[in-house]
Amino acid sequence: MNDDAFHEKEEEVDLLFFDIGATLYGTDASQVLRIDRALPEDLTLPELGLPHRGNRAIVFDTPEGEAHLKVDAVHGVRSIPVNSLRRMPPTAGAAAYAVGVCLEEARTVLLIDLVETARTQGRH
Repeated sequence: MNDDAFHEKEEEVDLLFFDIGATLYGTDASQVLRIDRALPEDLTLPELGLPHRGNRAIVFDTPEGEAHLKVDAVHGVRSIPVNSLRRMPPTAGAAAYAVGVCLEEARTVLLIDLVETARTQGRH
């Protein structure tokens, strides 16, 4: 028998890691259309913190069209094993955009849903 039969390939998800202020966040990279220069009217969400510089924006699609979230830095995309991600329990009372957490470089990272972030702001 082949040893590979005993080692199923672990399912992974691609996460984009980025900073807003001094906080590291992650999001499902499949939601991201591109990284662009930030514009003054781009989305900020005080609950996530205010960007120090906010020179970059993560561009993503919503039912209403493209939305832009201001960020300070983009660290790139990493494939993370699904079993190392943790969903946010409903009893945590977290905002709708907070979908879970993961451990990245010994730091707990809040994973956010970009579309829910835009809905929370009430605009796109």
